Amino acid sequence: MAPGSPKSDKPYRRAPSGVRGDRTGHKGPRQKRARAEKPDAIARDPAARPPVVAIVGRPNVGKSTLLNAFARSLVSIVEPTPGVTRDRVSVLVTLADRSVELVDTGGIGIVDRQGLAPFVEKQVDEAVARADVVLFVVDARDGVMPLDRAVADRLRPCKVPVLLVANKAETERVGWAVGEMHALGYGEPLKVSAKEGHGLDRLEAELGARLPAGPTTPRRMPEPALQLAVVGRVNAGKSSLVNALVHEERMIVSEVPGTTRDSVDVRFERDGEAFVVIDTAGMRKERVVQNSLEFYAKRRSERALRRADVTALVIDATADLSRMDREIAGLAVAELRPLVLVVNKWDLAPEDLSTETYVKYLNKTMPGLDHVPVVFTSAKTGRNVWKVVEVARSLLRQSRTRVPTAKLNKVLETGYAMRKPKQRHGRVGKVYYGTQVDVSPPTVVVFVDDPALFDDAYRRYLVNRLRAGLPFPEVPLRIEFRARMRSPSKNLLGPKPEDR
Repeated sequence: MAPGSPKSDKPYRRAPSGVRGDRTGHKGPRQKRARAEKPDAIARDPAARPPVVAIVGRPNVGKSTLLNAFARSLVSIVEPTPGVTRDRVSVLVTLADRSVELVDTGGIGIVDRQGLAPFVEKQVDEAVARADVVLFVVDARDGVMPLDRAVADRLRPCKVPVLLVANKAETERVGWAVGEMHALGYGEPLKVSAKEGHGLDRLEAELGARLPAGPTTPRRMPEPALQLAVVGRVNAGKSSLVNALVHEERMIVSEVPGTTRDSVDVRFERDGEAFVVIDTAGMRKERVVQNSLEFYAKRRSERALRRADVTALVIDATADLSRMDREIAGLAVAELRPLVLVVNKWDLAPEDLSTETYVKYLNKTMPGLDHVPVVFTSAKTGRNVWKVVEVARSLLRQSRTRVPTAKLNKVLETGYAMRKPKQRHGRVGKVYYGTQVDVSPPTVVVFVDDPALFDDAYRRYLVNRLRAGLPFPEVPLRIEFRARMRSPSKNLLGPKPEDR
């Protein structure tokens, strides 16, 4: 039962000012399908983009390992289980003194009990269609398999160079198998071991010779204006939201829980600015994580949250909030990451459910997040999708804000006058002054007579006072209490009589 429906008995609290949706707070009549923004609103300059190299092949030939080897980082999940990679996973690397977008793809011909094979192969086709060079990877130890021949036939219409790569060639004993790979019709196979790093230099040279003409020095891509991690439990609509943002079926969308496994950085441009949105695997409770694949996917989702500028927690409006939703929000709070709550599938919520009522429900079930903005969206219709980015950019600006020391101390002085810390051991803590020492998150050092006299409750109180009086009302703040000898000129309590 969706919260706020007539049969729901869930209590609600007053909605905070951070709601982003219908200004009236009510849904009103059903919205028509939102009109997609014009394609030319997104800057796509083919001459400016780096060449694209797609890595394709049947399942379990080491495509992800090859991408990781060139990236010198664990970008794609590597598992002996066939069909681990499903979405296109891309990374910008330097190969042959060129900036190259390297794209890992799912295995062609995978037997998938979840019925995702057609979606995976569509992603492969998209990668090949965008590619300037294709790396056709086979397993040197297995020789030519029927699926290898099927992949070879599938690539024949390609208008771009195709390099045949015989991976897992750790020993010379694979020579007989490599020899028969000529029959695939792509010339001499390049023997490599992506796991051991053997043969990668030659592959890089051959690849460089086939790249289209362009600058011979690596080109620095512009720093993104925002890195947004999209997190949430399974089937909340994270991949649909990413696809709606980039105006492309970039991620596989399915009703099958756990479709996304990798954390995928998707870079796109709009109005001359670059953005990176990170789609992540849906998080499950630790006790229901079924295998090592899901375990590492969850860990990568957590890492994506830590490296992003802002986190968007996607919540399914058609389902009750779960313990997992609260845990993910708690992780963002613990990491002091700016957070926006994205209530997705709002087009499917009950007609009589208002945004105000739903936010009261959020406040009741997710306490401590009253300051966090809420955006009501429908990734399916496109409603309010770009509003997520706009709110995230506002949060990023807030988290990078520095305030004058005088203004900060005025707020501290007022807050201290309104409420003193509780007496401890017969003493009441005294505040002298504060100063902002860092941003992202805004960090304030408050000099006091004894930090032990200030508990967590008073720290939270001061955080709320700073949010209310300074230009970062919706982002996490860090306060550090530090002991210091009083100075008459820097004492919020005023000088002692003997100092006058």
